[in-house]
Amino acid sequence: MSARPPLIDLHRHLDGSVRLETILDLGRRHGIPLPGDTLETLRPHVVVTTPQPGLIEFLAKFRWMTAVLADYEACRRVARENVEDAQREGIRYIELRFSPAFMAGAHNLDPSRVTAAVIEGVREGEAATGVKANLIGILTRTYGPVRARRELRALLDHKQDITALDLAGDEGNWPAELFIEHFKEGREAGWQVTVHAGEAAGAQSIVTAIGQLGATRIGHAVRATEDPAVMDLLRERRIGIEANLTSNVQTSTVPDYASHPLKQFLEAGLLATINTDDPGISGIDLPHELDVAAPAAGLDEGQILQALENAWEIAFLPADEKARLRA
Repeated sequence: MSARPPLIDLHRHLDGSVRLETILDLGRRHGIPLPGDTLETLRPHVVVTTPQPGLIEFLAKFRWMTAVLADYEACRRVARENVEDAQREGIRYIELRFSPAFMAGAHNLDPSRVTAAVIEGVREGEAATGVKANLIGILTRTYGPVRARRELRALLDHKQDITALDLAGDEGNWPAELFIEHFKEGREAGWQVTVHAGEAAGAQSIVTAIGQLGATRIGHAVRATEDPAVMDLLRERRIGIEANLTSNVQTSTVPDYASHPLKQFLEAGLLATINTDDPGISGIDLPHELDVAAPAAGLDEGQILQALENAWEIAFLPADEKARLRA
């Protein structure tokens, strides 16, 4: 059996990966009332244990993770701990995505300063662990295009430290067409583009993300299988798919692991990968997704290896950096 390449996670929300211990500590430091004052009593309010009715209900679990981001030091700490946690999972390279407006919202922080704090925390984590981490800035579609413009400006204030631009949030009610100019500006800044699509909306959402926003990778893409032409488009354009198995079960995007299209993607020759999405909310890590969720979704070891190889191929990294990290 071939050895697995170094572990890599391309789709992880930094603000969905806050330690329970950190939520408790920050709550105490800042006098923020929490629904539990121990790990055991807090966990049910943060970690999903049963499938939610849909994406919006799943996203509500972010509440207590962002509630404790009371200052920029808290944002820096959470970013640093994300990289430390990646090291504990055996990850060599990770792409962490975050919405500065989402992180800033609970305490009316400045999104540009939140971005600066996240960058500082990630760099500290890299220096301490040796893990390579790149940052993806999110525009939160749920806030609408006007507020997304302000969020984009906050990211552009630090454009040299941002690798790519993403669109996340309520896909069903805020279509990608509203953000075409935002992503044009992001591409002009030199950023790569990945977009959440085909999760809460249909296959056409994927077509729009590629054709109108310039996406070279798609987050989730579960509903691509509804349209053979979209499957062909993903294959012919070599568009990466950032699959998230447990997350898709927990949001009821798919009814169970066995129904997930990841195996179908791989068998069709698509550049599909395995990622964690919001491990703090889902109560999982990358080894769980590879060793438990992927087999439950019908993948054999060869297909798991292929998904890891695909991740290295589509990572937002120069070729020489990929070679160095894999050595």
